[in-house]
Amino acid sequence: MAKLTKRSVEALEVRAADYIVWDADLTGFGVRVLVSGRKSYLVQYRAGGRTRRRTIAKHGVLTAEEARLEAKKLLGEVAKGGNPSEDRHEHLRAPTMAVLCDRFLSEYAAHHCKPSTSKGYEIVIRTYIKPRLGPRKIIDITRAEIVAFHHSMRERPYMANRAVSILSKMFNLAEDWGMRKDSANPARRIKKFKEEEKKRYLSDDEQARLGGVLADALEAGQETPYAVSAIYLLMLTGCRLGEILTLQWDYVTARHLELPDSKTGRRRIPLPREAYEVIMSLQRVDGNPYVILGESDEGHLINLQKPWRRIKAKAGLNDVRMHDLRHTYASVAVMSGIDPFLLKEIMGHKNLQTTLRYAHFADEAVQQAAGSVASRLAGAMRRGAREQPKFRIVG
Repeated sequence: MAKLTKRSVEALEVRAADYIVWDADLTGFGVRVLVSGRKSYLVQYRAGGRTRRRTIAKHGVLTAEEARLEAKKLLGEVAKGGNPSEDRHEHLRAPTMAVLCDRFLSEYAAHHCKPSTSKGYEIVIRTYIKPRLGPRKIIDITRAEIVAFHHSMRERPYMANRAVSILSKMFNLAEDWGMRKDSANPARRIKKFKEEEKKRYLSDDEQARLGGVLADALEAGQETPYAVSAIYLLMLTGCRLGEILTLQWDYVTARHLELPDSKTGRRRIPLPREAYEVIMSLQRVDGNPYVILGESDEGHLINLQKPWRRIKAKAGLNDVRMHDLRHTYASVAVMSGIDPFLLKEIMGHKNLQTTLRYAHFADEAVQQAAGSVASRLAGAMRRGAREQPKFRIVG
């Protein structure tokens, strides 16, 4: 045995079988010479009652001295109770993020989330997460990498925040499934981007224009009665799009829509007379349980976006989304004096805070009412005055 150096390693001859030459200075450090002539540095140690070896690198990729430093580092880990060889094999066996994504969708989202939520997860994963992180090993992902991923999507703050939230769920499950160490979620505590909430409300004039276009489209047969009725029901009930498209006749009573399931669970939605009349005007099809039919007599309408785009263009409402009809319902309800707690139940919000986003409409209604009272009182006082007093704002 002699100290391994660049010269001594290169002088080692090729034999009929592989062999190892050990270093005289560092116990456990050696070089393996293969029959092919390739030479690789390695470290040998005992862990768990067994002798183990860990290849460091090929000669030429590292010098003898560089390999010696790496061997000292690995042997230091062993002295602390580590097992570098097992750690390396564990790393090689570790699944990729793409595997975690697929398992998350099939074992978690498919069984614990509503179909619409699961579909949303699938879109974000397929479009953003897999292309960027899919090939990476789960155990290699760092917090800095998730921060960089989030920052790269800053031009789309809503989607960036959703992607990080999904990643956080995935890493929590990875811990539960033994794919990462506990309390090692790199997506935890990522500061979210501020999201500009998109809300659009139809004014009285815009509501009138929409109603006129819907009536004309129905009379002229330009749109199906089911598509037109679906839009009416969105406006008249404040329901979510999916709740109307999947509405079944068994859920309809004279006063309520009894939904066995929705985004927030079982819901009983008040059914105004005007909305009830819209539903009752639609023809039922034997064997089809749905109220809003599509192009065939089987199933329900799937895509309301196409007729909606035609209708809103004719009404001059190109910037209005279908979900804005729900916003409009809520805004009119608040301006009509409906209590936020009642409105929360009508809208099916999970918490009152969501409903209170419309509170400013109540302020406007109060302002209008106060203005109306003041105008009436001022008019009465003017009639009793001999000369109208001149008030002038100073400053």
